[in-house]
Amino acid sequence: MKTIDLKKLRKEMEKEQTAKRYEHTLSVAYTAASLAMVHDEDTEKALIAGMLHDCAKCIEGKKLVSICKKNNLEMSEIEMKNPSALLHAKVGSYYAKEKYGVTDEDILYAIQYHTTGRPDMSRLEKILYIADYMEPGRKHAANLAQIRKMAYQDLDKTLLKILEDTLAYLQTTDDQIDDMTLKTYNYYRNISLQ
Repeated sequence: MKTIDLKKLRKEMEKEQTAKRYEHTLSVAYTAASLAMVHDEDTEKALIAGMLHDCAKCIEGKKLVSICKKNNLEMSEIEMKNPSALLHAKVGSYYAKEKYGVTDEDILYAIQYHTTGRPDMSRLEKILYIADYMEPGRKHAANLAQIRKMAYQDLDKTLLKILEDTLAYLQTTDDQIDDMTLKTYNYYRNISLQ
């Protein structure tokens, strides 16, 4: 992987994002690094993934769709209906590579799947997914205290608990559930039953 200047990347995110989004970004990056230390993952990779996970979050939904079309990034029907929530991760992964020079596939996948997860995630992917959910600025997600304790003990159990809570929440809203989230939940539920 080519060297990424974290100081420069942090300044770039501060410039590109709203103050609230930048605060979340820093919090996710440092939470991911903390989890990486505990779970024997590369802390620099965790910091980079955390810094870039929402690099496309401040882009308006129609523009996200346009970027995907222009760059042949595959989109599902649900992603097209809810681009701000779902496509920012896909475009963020694309930007991480094309705009910020990230070549490490593990970091790119971690960014791409930080909202939906995917079956058979790498340790870094799990760390970023979990860090995004439980960073200290999060106040209203279900079972946060329990998840914050679990995260430093077992990534798979924590991931499954977050997926359960996310699906339970989405069933109470009008939001459609992304197929990848369901596939991820089923994959990790089946592992937990073995």
